[in-house]
Order: sequence, then C-alpha cells, then structure tokens
Amino acid sequence: MAKDLLVSLDDMPGEGARLGEALGNAGVNIEGLCAVSGEGKSAVHILVEDAAGARAALEGAGMTVDAETDVLVSPALSEPDLDTPGRFGAMARALAEAGINISLVYVASRNRIVLATSDNQRATQLLQSMM
Repeated sequence: MAKDLLVSLDDMPGEGARLGEALGNAGVNIEGLCAVSGEGKSAVHILVEDAAGARAALEGAGMTVDAETDVLVSPALSEPDLDTPGRFGAMARALAEAGINISLVYVASRNRIVLATSDNQRATQLLQSMM
C-alpha cells in the first residue's frame, strides 16, 4: 500500500538532492512528490510503496520523517479520456457531497492523483464508481 511521508528540510540548495539520493541509494522509488517552501523550511511529501525502507533511508541520512499517512492513489486521471478539464472538480464535489474531507492532494507519476481523506475506504469506493 502506498504511503505519503512528510519530511521537513531546510530551504537551501542540495536538500532535494540529499533526499533523492538517500532514497535512490536504498532502492526506494519516489512515485510522487510535492514540496512547499516558506520561512526557510520546506515541507516535502513523497509517495512511496516501501515506507519502512524510505523511513530508514531518510533517517539514516539525517532527515526526520514528520508524518506517515495512508493515502489512496486513484488512476482517475490516468486514462486519456479522464484527463480533462473539470475532472478533479467532479471528484472533489462527489467526495464533498458524501461528507468526505480531503486533507492532502497532489498528482503523482503516470497522472495518478494522491489523496488523503477523512475516509479513504469510502473515498476509494466512490471514486471507483465514477470511472
């Protein structure tokens, strides 16, 4: 199962390289990544299949994993006919109408959408029914 790891890094040259090299040297593939910087720090979300291996590699390189979150990875944007304007809006509206809150979202490799929600199981079922 895919996991999102949140890592805090200093906002300076080389930190992204350090993260990528630590994971690469451990054989852990980064399947998705989102980073936001501000006030001298960067919050980096990485999508990995091997959360334990990623955590060990990052911590071994002196980085701290601040959070590990179960996420759903939806292929809802991966098919050409689904990669259209308004598709995310429709997905988000369906989740909202079901009372499901989205707490994290980004696009990963192969045009997959990564979501952390208040109810990943129901969200998965709902999104699958939309395909």
